Amino acid sequence: MAIGGLISSRNFGSFIGSGKACQKEKAISHIRKERSGIAVVRNVQGNMFTQKLSAYIYGPMFHVTSNSNEKVSKFIVNSHLRKRSSGRCECLLSSEHSLVSCFQPRAENYTIGTYNWKIQQSEHVRANRIRAHYKSEDFDLTEANVGALQSSEGTSEAALVEANVEGTYPWWEQFPKRWVIVLLCFSAFLLCNMDRVNMSIAILPMSKEFNWNSATVGLIQSSFFWGYLLTQIVGGIWADKIGGKRVLGFGVVWWSIATVLTPIAAKIGLPFLLITRAFMGIGEGVAMPAMNNILSKWIPVSERSRSLALVYSGMYLGSVTGLAFSPFLIHKFGWPSVFYSFGSLGSIWFAIWLSKAYSSPKEDPDLREEEERLILGGSVSKEPVTEIPWKLILSKAPVWALIISHFCHNWGTFILLTWMPTYYNQVLKFNLTESGLLCVLPWLTMAVFANIGGWIADTLVSKGLSITTVRKIMQSIGFLGPAFFLTQLSHVRTPAMAVLCMACSQGSDAFSQSGLYSNHQDIGPRYSGVLLGLSNTAGVLAGVFGTAATGYILQKGSWDDVFKVAVVLYIIGTLVWNLFSTGEKIID
Repeated sequence: MAIGGLISSRNFGSFIGSGKACQKEKAISHIRKERSGIAVVRNVQGNMFTQKLSAYIYGPMFHVTSNSNEKVSKFIVNSHLRKRSSGRCECLLSSEHSLVSCFQPRAENYTIGTYNWKIQQSEHVRANRIRAHYKSEDFDLTEANVGALQSSEGTSEAALVEANVEGTYPWWEQFPKRWVIVLLCFSAFLLCNMDRVNMSIAILPMSKEFNWNSATVGLIQSSFFWGYLLTQIVGGIWADKIGGKRVLGFGVVWWSIATVLTPIAAKIGLPFLLITRAFMGIGEGVAMPAMNNILSKWIPVSERSRSLALVYSGMYLGSVTGLAFSPFLIHKFGWPSVFYSFGSLGSIWFAIWLSKAYSSPKEDPDLREEEERLILGGSVSKEPVTEIPWKLILSKAPVWALIISHFCHNWGTFILLTWMPTYYNQVLKFNLTESGLLCVLPWLTMAVFANIGGWIADTLVSKGLSITTVRKIMQSIGFLGPAFFLTQLSHVRTPAMAVLCMACSQGSDAFSQSGLYSNHQDIGPRYSGVLLGLSNTAGVLAGVFGTAATGYILQKGSWDDVFKVAVVLYIIGTLVWNLFSTGEKIID
């Protein structure tokens, strides 16, 4: 990275010690980033001194001059500056206007680390001046004596004639920062569902060890949602006001600690286990509102569906990972090992999150200018939220369509999430290991089809189809697909067909990520955290009542009755969604 620095002083010996150079006239372009490097200044007699400096570069066009009290020579430096880096540049010094002719065309190549520099003469002339701030630090140069340069005419200045920088960077530094944020949210949701579904596998040996019946198992499964319910709206308000980075980081640390404490609480007694599971729900409850807040600031509208689909597919792959590894860990090390191993992963994620994530693009000092223009040009307003317009939000029919549809959707989803291993074990007669491994297939199907649905939705929007139409199409698939395949479960006769129906049900359900789960940012982007908190509160209530009700239904009835209730709610959700939802912004 070439650093064009403007160095000004009456005496260059005092310059090396002062650490301050300043032009009085202001720059014409905006400040961007701090750059650092080694400026090597040489006068026409060949004397040389060096200075390590850290300069604030003004925009992609860096204007510098060579100046004296009587005469001015003017040059322009065109520098493509993309990242913080260090390097060395060479400048020619002159206080005489006549010496401008000494700048003959030449090309010099420098290789510093992985950066290739090419310095050439500029033919452009500008009379603009800048202010350069730098840190003064001596630098040893073995090939020349470092000394002070005197100017009889007063102020002497050094100018880098031109620097066209085409650096070669590692691929991970060229990767778009907004997708780094998406991948970090994806990994957080991966851990979220790993820590959540491990109980659905561990509950089988735990219920045998502690002599729990179906009603007690249902109570334990639903206790997670007690805490999960409490922090949905609070998490949304918190994220919209102070930023999603802090809120999501808090959530991951909180639920990871609760996961590690679960085996200890279970051995102490049932009440302690219920409280620990509720505490775990508190941490996971803030995750979705915080994530929605972050992505509403980082992701342009044209990439909204696919980014959300990728993040939510982290939940599905978390279920895949948890259901696949839990039986193995239980078999080898006992059921407590699942909670200890999964919970400890949160600390690794948190360390990366602190160093890489920012709540908005404006807070990221390393964000490239072209990506910032893309984000801010294609996404929503970024003004901070100071007050939540509750009356306005709750007066809108599309908001209530979101709330009701989310309830109907989550009833069926949470039943499958928490009770599927038990269904495989009791109805299909699979053992513990088979139950865990076969549960992977439906969630893997969801991960794949969520991303397919996201790309389809963004493509339809880019082709000119209205956002409202796209959201209705995708959510109708997310409702009617699971309803159809759940009705087929009562007619299948083989375990393989039952697993296939489950997989198809979950795969079509994943299209909801491009339907109702993307709609919060459509109708109220500034309040997307609060809107998701509201609708997901209804979804959590469906999880609490649905999970507990399933245990009660199984004591009095059958699995067919469980699936019939879910199908009815899917149909109700389809009607409400298509009648009242919209993809237009209704809350600003």
